[in-house]
Amino acid sequence: MDMPPAPPTRRNVAVLIAAQALLGAQLPMLFVVGGLAGQMLSPIACLATLPISVIVLGSMLAATPMSALMQARGRRAGFWTGTAAGATGALVSAAGLYAGSFPLLAIGALGSGVFMSSLGFYRFAAADTASEAFRPKAISYVLAGGLAAAVIGPQLVKATSGTAIPFLGVYLAVAALNIVGSALFLALRIPPPPAPAAGSAPGRTRRQLLATPRIAVAIACAMVSYALMNLVMTSTPLAVVGCGFSQGRAADVVTAHVLAMYAPSFFTGHLIARFGAHAVVSAGLACLAAAGLTALAGVELANFFGALVLLGLGWNFGFIGATSMLAAAHTAAERGRVQGLNDLMVFGCVTLASLASGGLMNCAGGSPQAGWAAVNLAMVPFLALAGGALLWLALRPRPAR
Repeated sequence: MDMPPAPPTRRNVAVLIAAQALLGAQLPMLFVVGGLAGQMLSPIACLATLPISVIVLGSMLAATPMSALMQARGRRAGFWTGTAAGATGALVSAAGLYAGSFPLLAIGALGSGVFMSSLGFYRFAAADTASEAFRPKAISYVLAGGLAAAVIGPQLVKATSGTAIPFLGVYLAVAALNIVGSALFLALRIPPPPAPAAGSAPGRTRRQLLATPRIAVAIACAMVSYALMNLVMTSTPLAVVGCGFSQGRAADVVTAHVLAMYAPSFFTGHLIARFGAHAVVSAGLACLAAAGLTALAGVELANFFGALVLLGLGWNFGFIGATSMLAAAHTAAERGRVQGLNDLMVFGCVTLASLASGGLMNCAGGSPQAGWAAVNLAMVPFLALAGGALLWLALRPRPAR
C-alpha cells in the first residue's frame, strides 16, 4: 500500500500546481498571438513565427544557467528570476507593438523564453521532496495544473484583444500575470541541494551522462515529443486562419490542444507506475503519429481539433514519460547538471522546430493547405528516430546487478 506524501511534499506540489495554472497561462497566450503579431509586423512572411522561435531560443539559452542558479540558490530564486524576465519581456514586446517594430517584438520574446525555461523546472521541483513511489505522480500532478492554464490563457486572449493596437492588451496581460503569480513562490519550501562533502564523488560528467543509455533515450524522446508538438502547434493559428476560419476559432483549437496536453496528467503518473515509463512514452509517440495522419486527412475544423487533441495527448505521454525516465537515472549530485543538459537539448530542438514551422507553413507549396501538409509530413523522420531509440533500449541486454 502506498504511503501518503509528507506534508512538505503536499505543500510544494500544491504551490507548483497553482503556479503552473496561473503563470503557465501566458504560454498559450503567447503562442496564440505570437505568429499573428509577427505576421502583422514582419517584412518577410517566412519570419512570421520568429517571435515564437525566439521564446524557445531564450528558453534554450537560459536552461543551463537557470539550472545552475537553482542548484546553488534554490528553486525559489530561479522561479522569481523567471517571472521577472517574463514580465520584462512582455513589456518590451508590447512596446514593439506600440512602435510597430518587429525587432523589438522579437527581442521581448527572449524574456518570455527565460520564463519558459523556469517553468520547465516546475516538474523537476515537484520531484525534489517526493518519495521514489510518489515522484511520477508529483510530476504529472504539477503538469496537470496546465489544464487550468489551457482555459485561462486563450480566454484572456479573447478578453484582452479588443485594443486599438492589435494584441497589445494580450502582452500587457502577460506582464501582469508574471507580477501577480510571483507571490506564489513565497509558500514554496524546497531546500537547496546540500553542498557536496569534501572528497565526495562529484557524479558523472555531461559526456558520461549522455553515454548512459537510459538517459540518452529519455532525452531523445523528450526532444522529439516537445519539438514535434511545437512544430505543429506554432503553425496551427496560421493554418486555421489561412484555411478560412476566424481568430476565435484558432484560439478554440489551441484551447482544445492545451487541454489535451494537461488533462491526462491526472492519471499519467499512475500509468507510469503501473506499466512503466517506456510503455507510456511509446503510447505518446503513437499519438503524435496519429495527429499527423489526422491533419493530413483534411483541413476542415474537425481535422484541426482532432489533430491538435492527439498532438496534446502525444506530448503528455511522451514528455512526462521521458521526464520520469530521466528523474530515476541520476543522483542528487548530478541533478543540476543533467536537468540543465536535458532542457538545453530539448529546447534547442524546439527552437529549430519553431523556426522550421514558420518556413514550412508560409514558404512551402504556396498555399496554407500545402504549408500545413508540409509541417505534418516533417514529423515522420523524428518519430522514426525516437521509436527506434525506444526499441533499442528495450532490446538491449540489462546489466547484471
